[in-house]
Amino acid sequence: HDIPSLKQEVMAAHERKERLKVEDLVPLKDTSLDLFLLLDDASAASLGSQLGDLRQFIQAQPSTTQIGIGYMQNGTFATVQNFTTDHSRAGSSLRLPLSSEGAMASPYLSLSELIRRWPGKSERREVVMVSSGVDPLGGLGPMNPYLDNSIDDAQRGRVVVYTIYSPEAGHSGHSFYRLNWAQNHLAQLSEETGGESYMLGFGAPIAFAPYLDEITEHLTHQYRVTFLIKPEKKAGFRSVRFATEVPNADLVAATRVYVPAAQ
Repeated sequence: HDIPSLKQEVMAAHERKERLKVEDLVPLKDTSLDLFLLLDDASAASLGSQLGDLRQFIQAQPSTTQIGIGYMQNGTFATVQNFTTDHSRAGSSLRLPLSSEGAMASPYLSLSELIRRWPGKSERREVVMVSSGVDPLGGLGPMNPYLDNSIDDAQRGRVVVYTIYSPEAGHSGHSFYRLNWAQNHLAQLSEETGGESYMLGFGAPIAFAPYLDEITEHLTHQYRVTFLIKPEKKAGFRSVRFATEVPNADLVAATRVYVPAAQ
């Protein structure tokens, strides 16, 4: 539990084999945060029993953290609580899912819609997304255009996405083939945006609390890294990886950054 602190001189950034100059490293523990809970209305099979853990997670956040809550519905989302620092109010806005509302839509369309319409003002943006990950529109397999678009949107918008697997009811909730790809997609989303993905096999988690406690730890030990990278003629995504000489430090970051075109 002794998490090491990082300093600029021990942080390295690389694009392929080229080392990039790190200009600044700022701990974000005491900076403002917009934290949005995006819950899948198709996950009625198990989400209802986790509302208590979600409320405790909301209450555990610093008083300066802005909490927003919305439910995925038909490829978009319905906000039940705009960003607020009144955490008791935010917790009371949680409700049971409405399984019929989102069952035939892509959860990744909802995420993209949230990012594009982000209602908060803070540059530090994070999402806790609870979903089965099953996407009847994007299909099953390694290629899912809605997943890819949501990752692009999150990376470009500098949004970190944590995902918690919560199974659906009915056929989608016990089809091994569907669930396998659904969990792969959730894991890919978190991996490529700098978050973590949580699941307990294909069944419903007994409790969200251990996952949410770990997410709180992540939020408490985040940094903003500023580095120099040479722009190209066209704007686009560039793969960047980070490393540190500090022992016992495991770094988690988005796999790409969006770089504007050269002026």
